Amino acid sequence: MLQRLEGEVLEVSYRDQVTGYTVASVVVSDGQVVTVVGAFPLPMAGERLVMEGRWTVHRRYGRQFCAEDVRMAMPSSLEGLVRYLSSGVIPKVGPSTARRIVEHFKEETLDVLDNRVERLLEIPGIGPKRVEEVRLHWEEHRRRRQAVLQLLDFGIGSALADRIVRIYGDLAAEVVRSNPYQLAYDVAGIGFVTADRIAQRVGICRDAPERLDAGILFSMRRAVEEGHSMLPWDELLQRSRRLLAVDSGVEDRLELLCTLGMLEAEELGGLRCVYLPGLRRAEAASAGAVRDMAASSGARLGWELEGMITALEGQFGIRLEEPQRRAVKGALSHRIFVITGGPGTGKTTLLRFTVRLCQMMGLRVLLAAPTGRAAKRMAEVTRVEAYTLHRALEYDPRSNRFGRGRSRPLEADVVIVDEFSMVDLPMFHRLLSGIGEDASLVLVGDSNQLPSIGPGSVLKDLISSGSVPKVELKEIFRQAQRSLIIRNSYRILEGGTLELPPLSQGLDVAFVEEDDPSLAAEAVVDLVGYEIPRCTGLSPWDVQVLTPMHKGEAGARNLCLRLQEVLNPSGERLRRGEGGFRRGDKVIQLKNDYDLEIYNGDIGVVEGQVDQGLLVDFEGRRVQIRREAEVNLALAYALTIHKSQGSEYPAVVVPLLDQHFVMLKRNLLYTALTRAKRLAVLVGSRRAIERAVSTQEGNARYGALRWRLAKREEA
Repeated sequence: MLQRLEGEVLEVSYRDQVTGYTVASVVVSDGQVVTVVGAFPLPMAGERLVMEGRWTVHRRYGRQFCAEDVRMAMPSSLEGLVRYLSSGVIPKVGPSTARRIVEHFKEETLDVLDNRVERLLEIPGIGPKRVEEVRLHWEEHRRRRQAVLQLLDFGIGSALADRIVRIYGDLAAEVVRSNPYQLAYDVAGIGFVTADRIAQRVGICRDAPERLDAGILFSMRRAVEEGHSMLPWDELLQRSRRLLAVDSGVEDRLELLCTLGMLEAEELGGLRCVYLPGLRRAEAASAGAVRDMAASSGARLGWELEGMITALEGQFGIRLEEPQRRAVKGALSHRIFVITGGPGTGKTTLLRFTVRLCQMMGLRVLLAAPTGRAAKRMAEVTRVEAYTLHRALEYDPRSNRFGRGRSRPLEADVVIVDEFSMVDLPMFHRLLSGIGEDASLVLVGDSNQLPSIGPGSVLKDLISSGSVPKVELKEIFRQAQRSLIIRNSYRILEGGTLELPPLSQGLDVAFVEEDDPSLAAEAVVDLVGYEIPRCTGLSPWDVQVLTPMHKGEAGARNLCLRLQEVLNPSGERLRRGEGGFRRGDKVIQLKNDYDLEIYNGDIGVVEGQVDQGLLVDFEGRRVQIRREAEVNLALAYALTIHKSQGSEYPAVVVPLLDQHFVMLKRNLLYTALTRAKRLAVLVGSRRAIERAVSTQEGNARYGALRWRLAKREEA
């Protein structure tokens, strides 16, 4: 049963700018100070809160009130007014100035600020310029507060209202009244279901055209988020009708959306398909560019490649196997070439060899990868600088444009992209646009890994189309054959039984059986904190936990919190709240930041706090993360397997349980296992592992790149 609590905010100690999750100290009626947590709209010190929620006991922070519904009121005490005015509502008004204002006007303070702000001139030290600054900031704050309160009247939750107002400002209420479905496009965290619930409150009927349009567009965008480049017409209709719970009128609205250009329909091999406009153009243009490149040989056919390869073999002290030899020759004699293969097949050696051969031939070579960690690993292997694809193509996040393209191609004779399985269709299109007329493109990747997070199955489509010259490396080198990691990786691909010995010295794969999720989570923490360091001599910081999901007892979020308590229990707390950062925490960057040159997937350690945010060491580079950009940082003691793509770690621990049922696929387990260099430990149930090994990737992604390539006609 919900309880009611009223009080005045004494201090806001933590606030997540994305979710609105807040930790505040609140003075209640008897003078007691209590901790309140929940999603608050714009909480300020001094404000009065009327809350409904439940008392709970947190394992670390003790007794606290979890507010589920929060209503705000202006401060009712003079001390509350002082705290309120000095809490940041008006920039440059600190406690001293706030106290002088309140002591002068007392209960009239708010009325003066609202209606007679010029009276601030009565206070010594406040001149006309300062009064004007106060007026502007106070009006802005009042409008924003009023907008939030209006949204609360629509039944929108506090944190959501705050987010909506940050996007639309004073127009927030008008947007919600006129077209609440716009929220699903513009506001992070709002999908069609939430927007539809708001729409029902403002009186929009179930078969309204704007509702049908929003449902169709949302279904299409959701399909793209799932990795599809397009949907067959009937599939999109089925998804839209299921979402809308309406049959009539949906197809007519879909026709109209295509007529208006908001979606694009195209007949492909007798099947009518629907695209988001940009994706159709990217797919058709990419297919055309690949066909053109595949049809033209590289300008280096005349080189004496055989002799140069033999000479370089002598320098490297190796002898290339025949598939490797064909791969090197192919990379330098075709304008587009694919090299694919699993672990232990020599892709790394081949990459180093090809780069050195390009240098011997006087060719300008550019190395790139989809993520910062993959680019760094590429540079370490080749001893040549490597770039993220975004950086190589000179992406500008402010304008959302790429500096490199058809009119200004990359300054390279050979462009080599590693971890290409991670590249989605839009990025592939951008990459092709940046390749010069005489330049070659070499794509290296493992098609058995997880597909790109974005739309498309580019690497698989290039390989299976038969239109692109390629070499598939299949032979596992003798030293790799001794590795259980390598052997089990191929058994996963074959759907075979894995070799899963217990943890012991000398073996690079181990299994800890534990069906219960809570006990499995304990086992993961024990392995990282104690057992693996004891058996291997590795530091706990060399061990990366990789899990299928964010949520659950054995999900990334919970494991991060538990590992934080074990690996960094005494780190100075820099941000309050569950999951808040401490000095010494292992963190991951979640989004590319081109100004700071840190990229999605980069791992760092929190060194401390600075005036404007956090100081983080990213593998030797100390970077100041602004407070507003901290939302792009997360604890990294445990990561999802998807997030680990393109990275390698000395040791990995992978929980696999029945609660991960929907994620248990062959390519997921294969990707997790192949992230480990020295040791991989699986924790969980044999049934979950068997399911992962026996379950191939679900329905193939819808897309027509392979068809367009195989068709060999102009798109």
